[in-house]
Amino acid sequence: MGYLHRMLKSARISDAARLSVAPMMDWTDRHCRFFHRLISGQALLYTEMVTAPALVRGNALHLLDFNDEEHPVALQLGGSEPRELAVAAKLGAERGYDEINLNCGCPSDRVQSGTFGAILMKSPALVADCVRAMRDAVDIDVTVKCRIGVDDQDPEEVLPEFLSQIVAAGCERVTIHARKAWLQGLSPKENRDIPPLDYDLVQRMKMLFPNLHISINGGVESIEDAVHFLESGLDGVMVGRAAYHRPWDMLAQADASVFGAASAAQGPSDIVATMMPYIETHLREGGRLHQITRHMLGLFHGRPGARQWRRVLSENATADGAGLEVVERALLAVETAQAA
Repeated sequence: MGYLHRMLKSARISDAARLSVAPMMDWTDRHCRFFHRLISGQALLYTEMVTAPALVRGNALHLLDFNDEEHPVALQLGGSEPRELAVAAKLGAERGYDEINLNCGCPSDRVQSGTFGAILMKSPALVADCVRAMRDAVDIDVTVKCRIGVDDQDPEEVLPEFLSQIVAAGCERVTIHARKAWLQGLSPKENRDIPPLDYDLVQRMKMLFPNLHISINGGVESIEDAVHFLESGLDGVMVGRAAYHRPWDMLAQADASVFGAASAAQGPSDIVATMMPYIETHLREGGRLHQITRHMLGLFHGRPGARQWRRVLSENATADGAGLEVVERALLAVETAQAA
């Protein structure tokens, strides 16, 4: 890839990062991302975290599968060994991902035991080595997702040092989850809610690092929240659980409100109709219905028929042989409720 081509591609992905959907374990698989892409044609989508050892030592290359329609899409890697991460990043780039992201924010026990995730906040020099190795291996953006600190660290001290090191290694974009991670005493779920959010600290980091593309993550509940952060001077906003549980609310207006583009979708029912051929192909290839529909449960959130939609899918999509008729029945229940 030539220098100019690389710069143009980087600029496009940086623009897409104005709004992104967070990497979420067990949630943002390829079916979820295809579904989200139908709602927003512009937002940057992230894979679940894929560990570098699984790719390099385990040869689990199926974890890199995605649909071309998902672009722009980023691969998030977990790991802490620079050479192994470089090989994994190259595998991702060869598969066609638009960005490689290093996870420095996940607080789970499984991640800690592998010496990656949030615990890397304690080793900024190692993270810098990892970033440098990955950048040397690929011609696409290498980015980092981190916390403001972990455990008893003082974020005011550790976060600027952490950012300084990764910037020096060539990282030009970072997403900061505006909470500490407590590696002892809190579960991963509690780490998403209990540590207080410090948005002001993230704003100060933008002032300290004006040339670093900084996205904020944590507690963003509406597209209005996202627009507020962008207008305050941050470069991007990453949304997580709100986008998953209320995908239409969070993503349908994103193209117009955040990117100034025409909306990708007309209405939730249109999304269901567009998903049907995709679901049919998945079933024909031996997949199960609930592997896709579990990501669609929140599509009608807050609208007439939402409860009926969830109930029909939840009660029937896991059955052996469940097919398109279940989705059709769920949609009919929505339409009946809306007509009442």
